[in-house]
Amino acid sequence: MGPFTVDVEVGSADRGQFRSVEVLVDTGATFSWIPGDILRELGHDPLTSERFETADGRIVERDIAEVPIRLDGNIRTTPCVFGDEGSRPILGAVTMEQFLLAPDPIHKKLIPVIGLATMAKRGRTTATPLRSSITTAPTSRRKRSSS
Repeated sequence: MGPFTVDVEVGSADRGQFRSVEVLVDTGATFSWIPGDILRELGHDPLTSERFETADGRIVERDIAEVPIRLDGNIRTTPCVFGDEGSRPILGAVTMEQFLLAPDPIHKKLIPVIGLATMAKRGRTTATPLRSSITTAPTSRRKRSSS
């Protein structure tokens, strides 16, 4: 088991051309990361920027664009982060979910999955409320006096 790569094609802003790119499959990355020089060569301009936490705990701000990605003949437009020039391209969780694919770490390939329409079962909700899934910084708690 361990990390593996797959080939995808990154499309130009007008979808007129695609460039083959080997990407590292990384479910720990929210969005896909493509080196910024590749995205700019394909005519992409940043739409926004967001903050991300890196593997070593740093917080970085990076530009993002909506980019066509072709995988096994299917095309989806997905958020891509402008990575550093020469950095390793990454296929993130959002892009995999858009293609309804999941990593198979044993066989080192992406496999099709069935999309989830809802997390609610008849008469019962199994989904965790959004609020409880948000991680916040710990706060100090004062002990209550027993008086």
